[in-house]
Amino acid sequence: MANEQTGPTPELRVLKPDEWDKIYANLIRAFGGPPEAPEERELWNSLTEFDRFLGAWDGDVCVGSAGAFSFRLTVPGGASVPAAGVTMVSVAATHRRRGLLTSMMRRQLDDVRSWGEPLAVLTASEPAIYGRFGYGAATFQTDATIDTRRAGLSVPAGTDDVRLRYAEPAEVLDACEEVYARLVPGRPGMPARRPGWERLGVLDPESRRGGGSPLQCVVAERDGGTVGYARFRVKPNWGPAGADGEVVLSDLEALDPAAKAALWRFLFDIDLTSTLVARGRPVDDGWQYLVSDIRRCRPTLRDALYVRLVDVGAALRARTYQAPVDVVFEVADPFCRWNEGRWRLTGDAKGASCERTEDPADLALSVRELGAAYLGGVSLSALAAAGRVRALLPDALAEASLAFGNAGAAPWLPHGF
Repeated sequence: MANEQTGPTPELRVLKPDEWDKIYANLIRAFGGPPEAPEERELWNSLTEFDRFLGAWDGDVCVGSAGAFSFRLTVPGGASVPAAGVTMVSVAATHRRRGLLTSMMRRQLDDVRSWGEPLAVLTASEPAIYGRFGYGAATFQTDATIDTRRAGLSVPAGTDDVRLRYAEPAEVLDACEEVYARLVPGRPGMPARRPGWERLGVLDPESRRGGGSPLQCVVAERDGGTVGYARFRVKPNWGPAGADGEVVLSDLEALDPAAKAALWRFLFDIDLTSTLVARGRPVDDGWQYLVSDIRRCRPTLRDALYVRLVDVGAALRARTYQAPVDVVFEVADPFCRWNEGRWRLTGDAKGASCERTEDPADLALSVRELGAAYLGGVSLSALAAAGRVRALLPDALAEASLAFGNAGAAPWLPHGF
């Protein structure tokens, strides 16, 4: 193992607006260095909440960063809970193995607690990094490369009542955002977007197109109102047998099954294409049950949102439970010791309480496992089967696992941050 590097301890401080370019340059270099388009940089600069971003400085050189957007995240039961969206985490390669990341995570979680936000969430560039800071993989998503010539699509009744039309993505942005906002309360893991975030969906620099067209948009309408939309690119290709183009889906949202099916049917049927690439879709997305041959879709599963309970009591009180539960957790949290100890959770579909207790524990686990199970997409029973949760009272595991599950839509993160 390499020895710890030595040198002056970088200064950790809240970001100033005139330091943003330096922090962002360090971030880009840490992620490999390809430059971003000016409109992409401008968007992230406009979304940055400077008093929630930290920079690490060696003299006047930025050598690390860690930010936190102020989100509200849907949890089981439909409540919108304050959450710190951890982002732009980087450490310069010259300053690795000095404990800088740990220092930034320590300061950040202390700050999040002081802001009264019970959750911190992130997407991980490398999953192995954040478990030691208490983050657990809580949502997953499906990627698919669909052979649209061999995987047919059967659509439900009512689909033909939906009118589809092309529109410029920016011109229908408000209508599409209204559709998104109506869907947020019904799916755990979805963030309620603050003003400005809607621009992320129509960001279309040349560097993002991968040889495809500029971003296209089709809206679904019924009775004069917008009920869904799809944003996508078309990547033309011609082979010995003729047209063999590819449709690359960016976003697809709809208010009902018929509107959603109409949009999927449209994407399957675009002329001169034979492949539809869909990334980052919900694991329970309906198209999977409309196709004639799921094997021709090559679905793959990958991790998405990582959740960290910053305040165990407040976080567990904020959601509801699909079955009655009365369980005592023995929680290990060496990084945020204010969470350690026994907590009694009592709740049902109407609400919950979670308070400290001296009663004997029923289940023992770390805050990482609580984060993984929090949105209902990962079961406590599965974590117990992996040895990550210990049942100290045999019946408690089944009771808690059932209660933590989610009877509605699977948790999903629709976009990165």
